[in-house]
Amino acid sequence: MALDLQMPVLVVDDYKTMIRIIRNLLKQLGFQDIDDAADGTEALEKMKQRRYGLVISDWNMEPMTGYELLKQVRSDAGLSKTPFIMVTAESKTENVIAAKKAGVNNYIVKPFNAQTLKGKIEAIFSD
Repeated sequence: MALDLQMPVLVVDDYKTMIRIIRNLLKQLGFQDIDDAADGTEALEKMKQRRYGLVISDWNMEPMTGYELLKQVRSDAGLSKTPFIMVTAESKTENVIAAKKAGVNNYIVKPFNAQTLKGKIEAIFSD
């Protein structure tokens, strides 16, 4: 699957500042079509209305966490192939393993920069 800078990207985070940071990093990388959601529930609703080329989600959110969102996305036939990057402040091995088992495509530990994000996105689309 080739990397398409025109594809819509969904950024999911309950922290507005983090959404703004990720949005700016994506714009630096050339992405234009960037949507956002404040938690997993809102993200799932948006994903059912629109096909996203990539989801970048925070892990820790209420009421639906990024991990729960990932599990919902992977269990939904229409959404299961959506590339998914999990973002977290915690680099706990068990979290990484849980996310991998749930089908995450890549994992980023905060803080990160545009170069790190670019590498993670390119790794997904170079397969």
